[in-house]
Amino acid sequence: MTPEEERELDDLLLLLKETRGFDFTGYKRNTLVRRVARRLEALKLGSYGEYRDYLELHSAEYTQLFDSLLINVTSFFRDAAAWQRLRETVLPALLERKDPGQPIRVWSAGCATGEEAYTIAMVLAEELGADAFRERVKIYGTDLDERALHLARAGVYAERALGEVPPGLRETYFEPVENGFAFRRDLRRRLVFGRNDLTRDAPVSRVDLLLARNTLMYFTTETQLTVVRRFHFALADPGFLFLGKAEMLLGHGDRFEPVDLRTRLFRKVTPAGHGTRAAWPAVGGASDLAARLPALASVALASGPVAQIVLDPPGNLALADSRAEALFALGPRDVGRPFQDLEVSYRPVELRSVIEQARDELRTVELREVTWRRPGRREDSVFDISVVPLLASARLVGISIHFNDVTRYRRLRDELEEANLQLEQAYEELQSLNEELETTNEELQSTNEELKTTNEELQSTNEELETMNEELQSANHELQQINDALTARTVELDAANRFVSSVARSLGDAVVVLDGRLRVIVWSPGAEELWGVRAGEAVGENLAALGVGLPLDVLTPRLRAALTGSARPDGEAGGLVLDAVDRGGRPAALSVRLSRLRTENDDTHGLIMVMNVLGAGGG
Repeated sequence: MTPEEERELDDLLLLLKETRGFDFTGYKRNTLVRRVARRLEALKLGSYGEYRDYLELHSAEYTQLFDSLLINVTSFFRDAAAWQRLRETVLPALLERKDPGQPIRVWSAGCATGEEAYTIAMVLAEELGADAFRERVKIYGTDLDERALHLARAGVYAERALGEVPPGLRETYFEPVENGFAFRRDLRRRLVFGRNDLTRDAPVSRVDLLLARNTLMYFTTETQLTVVRRFHFALADPGFLFLGKAEMLLGHGDRFEPVDLRTRLFRKVTPAGHGTRAAWPAVGGASDLAARLPALASVALASGPVAQIVLDPPGNLALADSRAEALFALGPRDVGRPFQDLEVSYRPVELRSVIEQARDELRTVELREVTWRRPGRREDSVFDISVVPLLASARLVGISIHFNDVTRYRRLRDELEEANLQLEQAYEELQSLNEELETTNEELQSTNEELKTTNEELQSTNEELETMNEELQSANHELQQINDALTARTVELDAANRFVSSVARSLGDAVVVLDGRLRVIVWSPGAEELWGVRAGEAVGENLAALGVGLPLDVLTPRLRAALTGSARPDGEAGGLVLDAVDRGGRPAALSVRLSRLRTENDDTHGLIMVMNVLGAGGG
């Protein structure tokens, strides 16, 4: 790609992030280029810039683009040998460490339309029994694609999709419905499906088994490192990870050890000393402490629990922690710019006057429950904002602005008000909120973990091939649907051809259908027999050019008159008898009847000529 194309693609990805909340910057570049090129080809567009303009004018195209980028290729019991190994090795080890009645938590990350989440549900139900499954098991399915999640929540699949499910399991766990087969309702309640961005959102916590099959392979190496670290944090001890056949976890031996490398089953590794109180390093003298303070202050700011921005006395941006950079799209280029020139100065709320108040009065000014509809989000976010003057020796050295996201607390309060009407739904939502809060608090403790070295080039190539394979599977499914439609059309066409042929045989010895320019459209078998000209030679040719033994000097004027309407067709007036010569050169008297081909508007666009041999005639 040229630098210009790289820039246009970056602008396109930024548009998707700002307007729809989908951040594809962590996905492999080659995959993105291929999938977007597919949309460009379908729309006959020449560049990413043209496609960006098209998206801004046609919002429905976003759906087509996301369907192309989010490849939802999955199936029940995909790689059956791997699932068998899971039953034989992982489940016994997992259940052995669990007390009877203790809950079992499973997370299917990148679940697409839900087939693998329902697969593990069937496996666990067979292992535990239906009653124990309902009491102990909770399965969470997450994905980025809301349309795929809608299908997963419904739990209804066509008969073709259940082809890999063993007949016994299909009869036990699926019930026939109007448009397919639905997963058993009593067990379906133990599965929860929701949207989760593996690169940005908090993971589901304390899970015993995590399925992420052919999900990591779409991410860049750096993003894979982040996601694997989140997986390690999400798993309980012991916890097991089940990956796809293209994913190896090379370079993550400190976090996962293989149970069966061939089937991509891994066990969480607990770091030495985990769970014990860490000893503080020995503190040096005052000079050592002074030398460490700038780095310590920088790390403390970057790791703060809320988004924070610091301004210098003239009102220029001096510092911003990582949360503020992500929230307000700030970067190194913004440091030193006047705060009033930045979008954050007036969105989500006008802050310039508040900063002036804090500077003049030298006291903290707080704004409560500021509502902001962030780009790409369906719901409002709510913030408590504190503007704090920073003083040193009674002298103002800067202004600190804190953005505390209280959206969850606001939502929790609203949900509690409706608890009496929707008790069961509110219980699920509150439970999810509590788990997310716990996960967020625990995640903050692990933010300083270092990323490891990149995967080997062979692993990256293998993932790329697997990605292309799934793309081909998706395209093959589309072609299969088109082929089915063409097959149905062919059957209909064959039936129509047989019907026309039957009509032609029934009308007379020889039937010829002509268009408005007297070219042959239909040449019946009787006409072949009478004149010795095959249908393949006659169709498309002008009647006069065939050289058959018809007296064209007499017949042609009658044909043209019938076409123009200046004379009645002979089929309506008793017919016409002509002296002709058959294929053997013998005289033959022909009865010729003409009928007009009419359109729905009663316009003539051709003629039907029916010829019957009456007997030998004179020359």
